Amino acid sequence: MEYDVDYLVVGSGFGGSVSAYRLTQKGYSVAVMEMGKRWSAETYPRSNWSFHRWLWKPMLGLKGFFNISWFKHVLVLHGNAVGGGSITYANTLLVPKPEIWQQGSWAGLKDWPADMPAHYATAQKMLGVTENRILGPADELLKEAAEDWGCGDTFYKTQVGVFFGDEGEVQGKSYPDPYFDGEGPDRNSCIACGGCMVGCRYNAKNSLDKNYLYLAEKQGADVHAETRVVDVVPLNGKADGEDGYEVTTVSSTSFLFRKKRRWRVKAVVFAGSSLGTQALLFKLRDKNSLPNISSQLGRRVRTNAESLIGVRLPMVDNMDQGIAIGSGIYLDEKTHIEATRYPRGSDAMGLLVTAMVRGHTDWRRIFNWIATMIRLLLRNPKKALGALIPFGLAKQTIILLCMQTLDGHIDMLYKRRWYWPFNKGMVSVGPKIPAHIPEASEFALKAARRLGGMAGSLITEVLFNIPATAHCMGGAGMGRSADDGVVDVQSRVFGYKNMLVCDGSTLSSNLGVNPSLTITAISEHAMSFIPNKTT
Repeated sequence: MEYDVDYLVVGSGFGGSVSAYRLTQKGYSVAVMEMGKRWSAETYPRSNWSFHRWLWKPMLGLKGFFNISWFKHVLVLHGNAVGGGSITYANTLLVPKPEIWQQGSWAGLKDWPADMPAHYATAQKMLGVTENRILGPADELLKEAAEDWGCGDTFYKTQVGVFFGDEGEVQGKSYPDPYFDGEGPDRNSCIACGGCMVGCRYNAKNSLDKNYLYLAEKQGADVHAETRVVDVVPLNGKADGEDGYEVTTVSSTSFLFRKKRRWRVKAVVFAGSSLGTQALLFKLRDKNSLPNISSQLGRRVRTNAESLIGVRLPMVDNMDQGIAIGSGIYLDEKTHIEATRYPRGSDAMGLLVTAMVRGHTDWRRIFNWIATMIRLLLRNPKKALGALIPFGLAKQTIILLCMQTLDGHIDMLYKRRWYWPFNKGMVSVGPKIPAHIPEASEFALKAARRLGGMAGSLITEVLFNIPATAHCMGGAGMGRSADDGVVDVQSRVFGYKNMLVCDGSTLSSNLGVNPSLTITAISEHAMSFIPNKTT
């Protein structure tokens, strides 16, 4: 057989970059198809008000790296770029508690607690994980609020993928590659601007284009930006993909000149994020290109049981100082809160923020919100209006990212949507996910009272009972067979040869922490089973 490349990797996020690097190390030729654009320090937006360079909606002319997908059950925040979500994520790389391996469909598949520490260690080394050395004002206030709550002993500095440089040296100093014996790029130390989630313009963030993907390209991996995979068909009529696949790609940002190309490849790795991989596999199964994909596709999609809340302090102007997520606490064994920030001037998320509401979680919640707003405006109109307008949000707000390990999920189907019946897409089904985490809300309200601020929530949570998550997981989970999973314990797709899934869609329980490190580690685990190429 003649192939264009041995492996074609769909996506360049944590799973895709790990796959590209490890496969090139093993001697395979690799092509990476990335739907998003390639970014650099010079091209990142100065704030998230630059919608055309921040938001990813190419049909509307918005070709940034941050995407928002709205479903009936959840609002998903995710990234599209060369380097995947690492371009816009908050650099936080935490090992979850061991209990997560005893939950969900991967429970019992192997002795995970014994096997995974080595893969976590490899991921930590590659991503340059270190303890945060810069505590900003928001971190200090989180610590004070935790002590007031009675959980001050749980306060910790986050483990992050940030280069801080040498102790005592000036911030922003340039260094030769500090991680890979000179094989990686030069770096600059962090200046604590809080800009991690709008793209690091100071060369301090350990995004994938500085490690895994950088090294993969250096070893010969060919990364195709602004390229969408639209079809994957087994070659030579071998339904199981034994002879490889023909993969069709088009431009993701040009709609008049789509630049269609067909690739003959020996193997495919789907790594387009939980949502991206699910959507593509649904489409390929529906059009009969890959009809044997398990019926478990779209099942048990998890949101990390998250809630985004905050405390806005109109008289303060330094909450943006530090790194994106600098510290965290545990309210209890199941409830984890992190102090999060955007850089000064990046206030666009304030368009989705309103006053926090207590009480009902059904349609009556809207009336609670109206009553709350009236009370706020009557008691202190200046303070209320100052807290509700988006401008100044970043420098005045402690954003609290709350995550829980409680097991819960939704399902996704692929069907025509009532509001756009012209083609099919993913829709969420099943019981509602709680948009209100009482412990976290009470924590924020108590902190707001003590600090003289106003507790806030996303308007989707208040008005529509729809939570938001930056950590969508699952949908192509692990199982013993196609009857209870989409992939096996080695991340191989049931029903096909030479096909893997390496991204957040294979995660099979709520982690209770940011999932990027676990996606990296589970992808390292999958790649460890691929043999070296033989001639």
